[in-house]
Amino acid sequence: MPRSPRPVLGRTATFWSSAVVLALSLWASGAPSVLYPVYAADWHLTPVITTSVFGTYPVALLAVLLLFGGISDAIGRRRAILIGVALIGIASAVFATASGAPSLFIGRALQGVGTGFALSAASASLVESSPFRSPRLASSLTTASTSGGLTLSLVVSGVLAQFLPLPLVLSYLVLALLSAVALVLVALTPDDSATGVRFAPRPLRPAPGIRLPIAIAAVSVSIAYAVGAMFLSLGAQMARELTGTNDLAVIGALLGISTIVILVTSLLISRVPALASVTTGALASLAAVLLMALAAASGSLVLFVAWCVVGGVGYGFAFTGGLALVSRAAPAHHRGATLSLVYLVSYLVQAVTAVGAGAIATAVGLGEAVDLVAPLLAVLCALGLALVGVSAAASRRRAATA
Repeated sequence: MPRSPRPVLGRTATFWSSAVVLALSLWASGAPSVLYPVYAADWHLTPVITTSVFGTYPVALLAVLLLFGGISDAIGRRRAILIGVALIGIASAVFATASGAPSLFIGRALQGVGTGFALSAASASLVESSPFRSPRLASSLTTASTSGGLTLSLVVSGVLAQFLPLPLVLSYLVLALLSAVALVLVALTPDDSATGVRFAPRPLRPAPGIRLPIAIAAVSVSIAYAVGAMFLSLGAQMARELTGTNDLAVIGALLGISTIVILVTSLLISRVPALASVTTGALASLAAVLLMALAAASGSLVLFVAWCVVGGVGYGFAFTGGLALVSRAAPAHHRGATLSLVYLVSYLVQAVTAVGAGAIATAVGLGEAVDLVAPLLAVLCALGLALVGVSAAASRRRAATA
C-alpha cells in the first residue's frame, strides 16, 4: 500500500517556522544567564567559571561553523535546522538534570553545536522564503526573532526561578517543549535538499567581489555580539549589586530591557539602508560602552538602565545592518556559508570578550574588568566606522569613474 505524502507547509509558514527557530536558538543561549547567580551561590562557582560556562557556547558554535559552516548549502536548510533543533532539545534535558559545573559545560556545548547547525540555515531560509517585497525586512525580522527569543528567555527564566519551585529545572523544561514544537514545524516544511551535492569541509571565505561588504558585516555583527557578551555574562551580577536584591524576576526584567529595545529597534528600521544602519549601530554601541563604564564606576542604576537602552539600540542597528549586507552581497548558492563566516567571526569576538571579562573580574573585580574591556570594545566600534568610510570612498570613486 503506497504511503500517503506528508503534509507540507507553504512559503509563508516556512518563513515563520525559520523565525521560530531563530528565536529558539537565542532563547537557548540566554536561558542560563539569569540563573548564573543561583548556580554560583548553590555550587560555589567563581566568576571565571560562570563566564567560562557562558563562553563554552560560542566556542562550540565556532567549531561547528568552522567545520560545517556551509553544510546547509549542500544538504538543505531544512535538514541542517532539524539537526540543530534536536541538539538544543537534548541540551535542555542536560541542564534540567544538571548537578554540577561539568553538566553546565556539557549543556552549553550542546547548545552551541545545535545553534551552529540551526542559526545560519534558519537565517538563510528566512531570506529565501520571505513573502515580503523588501529584502531588508528579512534582516529586521531576523534581529527581531533573535532578540524576542532572548527577551523571553531572560524574563521567563527569571519569573519561573523566582516564583515557582525547581528554579534550575523549569525554564529548561519550557525550552525542551519549545524545541519539540519547533522540530515538528520544521519537519513539515518542504524538503529543500540539494540533490547530488556532496558536502566537504572547506575554508570559509567570501568571493573576491564581496569581501569589503562581508568584512563590514562581520565587524558590525561582532560589535553587537561583543557588547551583548558583556551584558549577558556580567549583567546579572551588575544588576544584583546595583539593586541590592536577589529577586531573579527583577534581575530578569532588568536584563530584558535591552532585548526589548533590540526587538523594537529592529522592527522600526527595516527601511534604513544597510550602511547607514551599520554606522548608527557602531556610534550607539560606542555610547553604550561609555555608559557601561560609568555605571560600573558610579554604581548608578539609572546609568545601568541607560546602558541597557542605548546598547539595545546599538545592537539592533549593528546586527540588522550587518545581516542586510550579507543578504544583499552573498549569492544564493553560497549564502549559508557566507552567513556562517560572519557568525564565526562574531562568536569568536563574543567568546573572547565573555571569558576575558570573567577572568579579569575574578582577578581584580567587576569594575576593573569593565574599565579594561570597554576600550577594546570602543576600538571595535571605531574599526566598523573606518570600514564604512572605506566603502563610501570606494563608492565615490566608482561613481566618478562612471
